[in-house]
Amino acid sequence: MHGKNRIGFSLSNQGATGLSSFNPATAEIRSDQFTGATQEETESAMQKAESAFDTYRNTTPDQRAQFLEAIADEILNLGDELVQTAMQESALPEGRIVGERGRTMGQLKLFASLLREGSWVEATIDTAQPNREPLPKPDIRKMLRPLGPVVVFTASNFPLAFSTAGGDTASALAAGCPVVVKAHNSHLHTNELVSDAISRAAEKTGMPDGVYSSLAADGFGLGTTLVKHPKTKAVAFTGSLGGGMALYKMAIERDEPIPVFAEMGSINPVIFLPKKLNAEKEALAKTYAGSITLGVGQFCTNPGLLIGLEGSDLDQFSTTLASEISGIQPSAMLNEGIAKNFNKNKESSLTQNGVKLISSNSVEIPRNGASPAVARVSAKDFLANPNLQEEVFGPYSIVVSCKDQAELDQVIAQLHGQLTITFMGSDDDFKSFETQIHSAEKKTGRLIYNGVPTGVEVCGSMQHGGPFPAATDSRFTSVGSDAIKRFARPVAYQSAPQTMLPDELKDNNPNNVWREVDGQRTNQGL
Repeated sequence: MHGKNRIGFSLSNQGATGLSSFNPATAEIRSDQFTGATQEETESAMQKAESAFDTYRNTTPDQRAQFLEAIADEILNLGDELVQTAMQESALPEGRIVGERGRTMGQLKLFASLLREGSWVEATIDTAQPNREPLPKPDIRKMLRPLGPVVVFTASNFPLAFSTAGGDTASALAAGCPVVVKAHNSHLHTNELVSDAISRAAEKTGMPDGVYSSLAADGFGLGTTLVKHPKTKAVAFTGSLGGGMALYKMAIERDEPIPVFAEMGSINPVIFLPKKLNAEKEALAKTYAGSITLGVGQFCTNPGLLIGLEGSDLDQFSTTLASEISGIQPSAMLNEGIAKNFNKNKESSLTQNGVKLISSNSVEIPRNGASPAVARVSAKDFLANPNLQEEVFGPYSIVVSCKDQAELDQVIAQLHGQLTITFMGSDDDFKSFETQIHSAEKKTGRLIYNGVPTGVEVCGSMQHGGPFPAATDSRFTSVGSDAIKRFARPVAYQSAPQTMLPDELKDNNPNNVWREVDGQRTNQGL
């Protein structure tokens, strides 16, 4: 099971039966197959992760940064083999995979820079006041410390950037937590290539055995075992509401409940304000046709709800949008299950009361393909039917027409928690609809003005999460540098000798980390 250069587990290449991956566009099955993880291998991975934690949690920020940078280098060294393998297993085009590879490497390097800068640990020092009356004040120092082994469930729609070495893995490793990856069965060979790259990087940078492992198996048994395992201290998941909630319930029912950071369902409403719509309805329709169908609609930020005030401007927008959507060729989706669910959920949505399909496409749908569609419904029917807020993962969106501003208020008030809510408007629109914008802020993690929700920038200011059901904990993000804080907890040290303190809390501040000392922000020593 261990390759020559592997620190952690990967899949076993043993014989003619077991797990296989295939091209969803052609149904071509790869000839080499893998056996799933056994109970013994799973237990060994978790035991090794716990053992590694004792060493890895005390590595220096620079050591962990070098590890992350080495992973990025090893991924790049995989060259065209990685790109072609990911394309074959996902039906995604070369440009998309190359872009994802760059994003994956960029995330790793972002966290490496974050570690070297150091302020993410939120070091706080309140020095002693032994002569304070009526009671002396002790010296108290606090910072974020790693949680422990993290289980990462890889995503189906991002075979690289939200997968084996994606943002969850990168941020957990950066925090000082060993990672056990539950590989997605659609990307078995991509996972193996990247897992080997991580293992080589771990070996080259002297990381402890067990700092990274990867496991896969059919069914839900492996995931259940990993979430319930007593060595697991946190879980990261990107996927469906049903999947995320199943993991969340398992985690809180453990003898020791643990956090599940799940990014789940979102329909990402877009609200078109009247002056903007009047001036740019044709251009807006074309822009949003592109956003709805980008990547065959397989983004968690896909705009699934388009809301406006009824009238000729919304009618013309809808007509142009329907025409644009009808002209877009159906494409293969990521896997057979996703394609089946899209077609089932789309048809279910179209049979709801008052929902009318306004686009048409008679082109033959390819294997595991999705035919883009857009529908329309009145706000009255939308408000009466909670089912219309269920995510249809794929190239599908509903136009909701509100008879007046009061009805728009009702629609916004009834929205579930979202990853994004977008307002398309002029400056005058924003002034006139300020109340609605403030109302929408309560429902979302990211409020967008005059843009499209598809496309999530990886940076310090990004918030990719939101109120339930968009995520299980709206305080955290799964994208950007703050994602590291999911896998750390605050620890306070009272009256501790200097030798027992982490470097970030020592008087001389050897890493020149920015800290809050007696209420003042400084990177100087005491």
